[in-house]
Amino acid sequence: MENFRNKLERSAFGVCAYLADKMGIPRARVRTYFIYLSCLTLGSPLLFYFFAAFWLNIRRYLREGASLRRSL
Repeated sequence: MENFRNKLERSAFGVCAYLADKMGIPRARVRTYFIYLSCLTLGSPLLFYFFAAFWLNIRRYLREGASLRRSL
């Protein structure tokens, strides 16, 4: 069950988990604040979330490519 939870957090909530790890606060608290903020501002933080998810994915892709080039 813990393995499933970790996989779900990495894939579905990667942005909130990343922000929580960087700020040193619990992941659940960041997700809760994000949900409340989304409700109060009629969903505008979703734009930030999608941009951050895209940026984190590109960053991961570039790091994996760099590590592959070093190993060759």
